[in-house]
Amino acid sequence: MAIAYFYFHAELNHFLPRHHKQVKISHFFEEKASIKDMIESLGVPHPEVDFINVNGEYVNFSYIISDGDTINVYPISARGTIIPSISVMPEPLSIIRFVLDIHLGKLTTSLRLLGFDTLYRNDYEDEKLAQISYSQGRILLTRDKALLMRSLIKHGYYVRNTNPQQQILEVLQCYDLFKLISPFKRCLRCNGLLEPVDKQSIVDKIPETVRSQIDEFRRCQDCDRIYWKGSHYERLQQFIDGVLNSQKGE
Repeated sequence: MAIAYFYFHAELNHFLPRHHKQVKISHFFEEKASIKDMIESLGVPHPEVDFINVNGEYVNFSYIISDGDTINVYPISARGTIIPSISVMPEPLSIIRFVLDIHLGKLTTSLRLLGFDTLYRNDYEDEKLAQISYSQGRILLTRDKALLMRSLIKHGYYVRNTNPQQQILEVLQCYDLFKLISPFKRCLRCNGLLEPVDKQSIVDKIPETVRSQIDEFRRCQDCDRIYWKGSHYERLQQFIDGVLNSQKGE
């Protein structure tokens, strides 16, 4: 039986059982396997890994592990102190778009409110989520570690926080998205883009109490839902201000 020694750095320890966190892991194996498969067998999804060092040399996911290998596995946050010669992460997406799993409905609303293209349905199967992420070049956000390990997934992230208010900050910080925030441009229900609409053309679709008080309206290009600055607007604006102020450390 062969043995390999693993050490997972920084936030990758989130995926490990307590007795494996922040320690060298002695992993016994009988059949040869790629380093990608062995990393995931220990619990760490491949999209969370940035670079891998084996016996002092950087390798890609296709490396076949040998008896006695010492393996250090790093997340992207380690780039602040280490510059690897090889990264296993794919090239960054030119356009930031998301698809979310069933566990992240509230995060979906927050991302859409801030203007990010975000797909979500509560009946998407895991295979469908993986296909959408791969074929449309969308970042998969999930609370399902097994889903993130699907081979189709190139761009994905496991959302650590369970509190929706913390989740949105976590994602914005992870992908450095604060400068891309563009509120009130997407439909919160279907993700479609909003466009200004003449009041007279929708007068029969808005409550009578709103007609006499509001003159500016927007309509979703996909589902025709009507939006205006009603009583909910101030609450949404406070949420947006809180997100923007968090970047400034206020």
